Amino acid sequence: MSKLCVKAGSVKIGGGNAVTIQSMTNTDTADVTATSAQIQALADAGCDLVRLAVRDMRDVEACGTYIARFALPLIADIQYDYRLAVACADAGFAKVRFNPGNTSSAGIKELVTACKANGCPVRVGINGGSLEKDIKAKYNGVTAAALAESALRTVKLLEKENFHDIVISVKASDVRLTVDAYRELDKLCEYPLHIGVTESGCGEDAVIKSAAGIASLLLDGIGDTLRVSLTGDPVREVEVGKSILRAVGLDRNYAEIVSCPTCARCFYDLETLVGKCKKIVANVRRPLKIAVMGCVVNGPGEAATADIGIAGGKDKAVLFAKGRILATLPVKEAEEKFIDMVKELARG
Repeated sequence: MSKLCVKAGSVKIGGGNAVTIQSMTNTDTADVTATSAQIQALADAGCDLVRLAVRDMRDVEACGTYIARFALPLIADIQYDYRLAVACADAGFAKVRFNPGNTSSAGIKELVTACKANGCPVRVGINGGSLEKDIKAKYNGVTAAALAESALRTVKLLEKENFHDIVISVKASDVRLTVDAYRELDKLCEYPLHIGVTESGCGEDAVIKSAAGIASLLLDGIGDTLRVSLTGDPVREVEVGKSILRAVGLDRNYAEIVSCPTCARCFYDLETLVGKCKKIVANVRRPLKIAVMGCVVNGPGEAATADIGIAGGKDKAVLFAKGRILATLPVKEAEEKFIDMVKELARG
């Protein structure tokens, strides 16, 4: 993780702080009712920062309402007009993201002045689809080195203005290209990195694509804040982001359920039992481990590290707690007893 720390509102990015999860509204930014509802839904889902596309001054005016209404740090996303970025810094946004491929050096200087005056950090957001023409020509296309050079070129312009509240992203829709670009960038700077695979699509394929890229980086110790870019409801982005952090061991404040893939040795409805357990512990925010195993081959071993566990057989099932056998019961009775144990554990 990055050594330098940037503060966006109340949220610290980098500097060894916890990896934060971002998402972006997809409602009309000027529609105060719809956008407020979506920001609230994202906050309820556990989103740390919310980004809004700002297209014109009408959007800037609407954003004043959101900034006043929500404690959640809000980020302005600017693609073309640096004057909108300046207006957003002045409006009180916690951070501004802009695409340097679409911004002049004169515009950057004016943006820095506004951001300094308002304590507003900047994300330099490089995308494979908007790389500067000269860099693209130099590398004969979009490459990891090209994305990294583009980002650092803009960073140097910001540093020239004595501005260092910087977060960087170098996203592409190709997983390998994205991962290679971040690895290259991580070797060249210590600024916090916003990671993600852009334009990943929708549905299960998009989730897998995003997880492959984001998890690879996090396991390398790269990344300080993330967004899972999915087509559809942005709340799903937060859910997947949380799952990724849990999968790589960066969030342990939840109830982990381990269960076997099942085979011919499983003689009870393990899938249904797992589903019941997940519902019971959905809101648990402390480290717990629950093992739901289909037979006694792997069951006792998995249950040895679990707070509680069940391992089923043809006629009977064994209940465990911290590796200790509690009871051997008929399967139906064991299932009922186990659900009671899960409920008790969830209550704390």
